[in-house]
Amino acid sequence: MIGCSISSAEILDLPAILALQKLAYQSEAALVGDFSIPPLTQTLDGIIDDFNNGIVLKAVDNDKIIGSVRVHVLDSSVFIGKLIVTPLRQNQGIGKALLSATEGLYPNKRYELFTSSKSIKNLALYTKCGYVEFMRKRLNDNAEIVFMEKQ
Repeated sequence: MIGCSISSAEILDLPAILALQKLAYQSEAALVGDFSIPPLTQTLDGIIDDFNNGIVLKAVDNDKIIGSVRVHVLDSSVFIGKLIVTPLRQNQGIGKALLSATEGLYPNKRYELFTSSKSIKNLALYTKCGYVEFMRKRLNDNAEIVFMEKQ
């Protein structure tokens, strides 16, 4: 049991989700040596835009948001972004549950996400959940993005 419930976020949840995002992406930024990555520089207006143009799910435990994921659909593909879990609750199945909830919202679609090639835990989670690499893109000398899909 993951010890939380997953539901659609409400607009009033967005400041807490943004704060969690900035906390969760610190380790990602450290891996690539760049603390100006978009998840750390996103503003409240930016996350409101995400909310208005897709779906934001939240994982809640004891009335506290401990995880989130953002989803938008384009044609027959579901794009999964900013899958986050508070650092103290990682490796407890919450990220997997958020992915499963996302896939449950849009059955029989193609799912796509990406992560840093240095994010070994993320790559392992996504592989365990059935995602396979289909492309890599080098951003700079220290950062390479791995694109993964599940059909």
